[in-house]
Amino acid sequence: MKYITCLFCIWLTGCTSLETKTTAKTEVVQPVKLVTSPLYDSLGLDSLGLNPAVFDLAWRGMQLVPRKKPFLLIADMTQPSSAKRLYVLDLAKKTVLLRTYVAHGRKSGGLMATQFSNQTNSNQTSLGFYRVMGRYHGKHGLSLKLKGLEKGFNDNVFARNIVLHGADYVCEDTVRLTGQLGHSEGCPAIPNASTKLILEKVEGGACLFVYYPDPTYLAASSFVNARQTN
Repeated sequence: MKYITCLFCIWLTGCTSLETKTTAKTEVVQPVKLVTSPLYDSLGLDSLGLNPAVFDLAWRGMQLVPRKKPFLLIADMTQPSSAKRLYVLDLAKKTVLLRTYVAHGRKSGGLMATQFSNQTNSNQTSLGFYRVMGRYHGKHGLSLKLKGLEKGFNDNVFARNIVLHGADYVCEDTVRLTGQLGHSEGCPAIPNASTKLILEKVEGGACLFVYYPDPTYLAASSFVNARQTN
């Protein structure tokens, strides 16, 4: 079992730094057989650049999100901000509603996000599972509040005013001019052109999963290590 655990972690993270931590905590981090590959394949996520292991983690963790709508948003922070790394999935219709850009916090990194925090004024993105809440009009216009569901990783986002909103620095022009998106204060900012479509669909219960293979997060998250798969 330890050998299988190591192989799973290496495949997921692309590095060996997690191997020591996870094998030392085999009672916490147990690889679960991939049961979502038919849905992954039917959604065509391989051609859209989403790792099947990331989708599997998102799918299994979503089962623990209370009062959820059949929409799953996956922000894959292993990809650069110049890539369309936000996947908005309509699970009722089994379609990809949209694949688009999403920004990370300005102190999480430049082109690549590598640093994550749950702390106030960190200006960093928080990892983990969120429940998308109701709308309000803020400095970026129509926005959706977010509730972080993972203690110690993102449960402070509401107090930090981390929300889902559109931003003019999240667009093709910014990528073309600078090679990357602009940065938020930790919010998962999306293109203004897509804001209305996304927010109207996911408001009031969709699940957002912000992923990066951080060893501490992967070892401690009860959502990532959920055994419930249906």
